[in-house]
Amino acid sequence: MDKNLKDHKQIGQELELFFSHDYAPGAPFWLPKGMVIFKELEKYIRELTEKAGYLETSTPIMVKSQLFKESGHWIKFGEHNMYNLSLSDDETDTHPVSYTLKPMNCPESTIIYRFRPRTYRELPLRLSELGRLHRREKSGEVNGLLRVRQLTMDDAHLYVRENQIFDEVSNILDMMVAFYKNFGFEYEFRFATRPEIRAGEDGDWDKAEKDLEEVLKKKGIKAGDKKGDGAFYGPKIDLHIKDALAREWQLATVQLDFHMPQAFDLKYVNEKGEFEKPVMIHRAIFGSFERFIGILTEHFQGAFPLWLSPVQVAILPITDAQNSYGEKLLKEFRNAGIRAELDLRSERLQAKIRDVTLQKVPFLGIIGKQEVEKQTISVRTREGKDLGLIKTPAFLDKVKQEIDKKI
Repeated sequence: MDKNLKDHKQIGQELELFFSHDYAPGAPFWLPKGMVIFKELEKYIRELTEKAGYLETSTPIMVKSQLFKESGHWIKFGEHNMYNLSLSDDETDTHPVSYTLKPMNCPESTIIYRFRPRTYRELPLRLSELGRLHRREKSGEVNGLLRVRQLTMDDAHLYVRENQIFDEVSNILDMMVAFYKNFGFEYEFRFATRPEIRAGEDGDWDKAEKDLEEVLKKKGIKAGDKKGDGAFYGPKIDLHIKDALAREWQLATVQLDFHMPQAFDLKYVNEKGEFEKPVMIHRAIFGSFERFIGILTEHFQGAFPLWLSPVQVAILPITDAQNSYGEKLLKEFRNAGIRAELDLRSERLQAKIRDVTLQKVPFLGIIGKQEVEKQTISVRTREGKDLGLIKTPAFLDKVKQEIDKKI
């Protein structure tokens, strides 16, 4: 890493976004400004999924361990990678039951699918979940937001017929591309095939790998090879990005799964009134909120795009005489949905400019005697560009348009 570039943990503390504490190793503490970024990303992924016809769900954080034994995750991850507890229903219970803090959402998604009988008319059924997960990472591997024990996934599980696989996987790949292009990341796809230790029948693996290969071929995507790196239940297509430091990260993924519908006896009634098994597609766009925000923090070195910036406009009165006008502007900005702050400290203007520049605030609105008289605002960018005197309504429109465009 360039010695002039900062680690996300340092930026997180300096900008008051997030931090770690010895009382909760591997689980970040989110400060108010960090939660702004978290919630904006949450809002963005919800907008994308709702437009694509997903239905949001939520499942329990702790369930009986038996669920992961039925899914096959227990063999793959077991005691060493899950947080397991033995709990009794009351003090006289001599047969405690093993519970697990869920490390993934997919087994519980099947419970929602099985809530009632399903028919072919409901498929594809797209269920999304912003789920909190826990994984027992080794202490030496935990690293800020990039490797955590408590994480939040922008997860989704789709239940489809076999003839719907191509369209659904294709749409997911399109969503991935649109999402990562919006952040200016370089990206490429990788195709991950069956691992040595896996669940399910080889015939199903043959079919799943062929289906994903067909999607890549028909979309003209040249995917790199990740031989043997598939999920234990099915092959997958991963999206890898490069950040501003030229480091590569695997984030988004789409996985094709014939195993779990078999393991949980999932079914739907077809046009003939007969039972068929759906195919399950696992999909994540961020990978995890924590890792994605950690990467974004280092990628932008804290100078987040306007729509993600915790504070979008800093209003800086030159003297106390402009404070009341500053309060009026602050109210207007906040009423317009713009995150603004007003610096009422009795400091020199240069000190105020320096402080908000260090905080990476995108726009600095300076107000003096002239601005009050003309009901305007003098605008500078965090990069030091002077945009001159602007009427407040015009500046509000400019900021809102840039926010809406996510630039």
